[in-house]
Amino acid sequence: MDRRTRDGGPVVIGSSSVKQAEEATDTTTDRSVSPQLRRCLGQADLRAVPEARRALREMLVHWGRPGRSETAELLTSELVTNAIIHTDRDAVLTATVSPGRLRVEVRDFVGRRPRPRRPDDGDGTHGRGLILVQSLSDAWGVRAHGVGKAVWFELDGEAS
Repeated sequence: MDRRTRDGGPVVIGSSSVKQAEEATDTTTDRSVSPQLRRCLGQADLRAVPEARRALREMLVHWGRPGRSETAELLTSELVTNAIIHTDRDAVLTATVSPGRLRVEVRDFVGRRPRPRRPDDGDGTHGRGLILVQSLSDAWGVRAHGVGKAVWFELDGEAS
């Protein structure tokens, strides 16, 4: 059975490179489809963080102003880390790039909503992820799903 998304494209399941995702979604000759990265993140698999950064870096090699892709990598690693550490389930990373905008979202299957919080001095490295996302992204938010949520951010490719 051929599974399709709401917009009619095929569902991409499992780890995939940008090229594989593009091939899987390019069933017609329409090249207006934005490149997309989709990764399944295994429960408590911390290797997913550097792998997600590397895959995003490859996808964004010619995107945006200098420094924007580095910001995207940092924010993506924060969302991926949060999903891996603060949930007890798998998650899905999706990044979609267009000439002027990047949207990254990490969907998990836990309904508890994340909250930005001020880290305490004794908190070490915990508590800073969503503050970074809030501070460095052009837009961000949390969208509820039937099961779980998606935490997302957007970056404008032309912003400095």
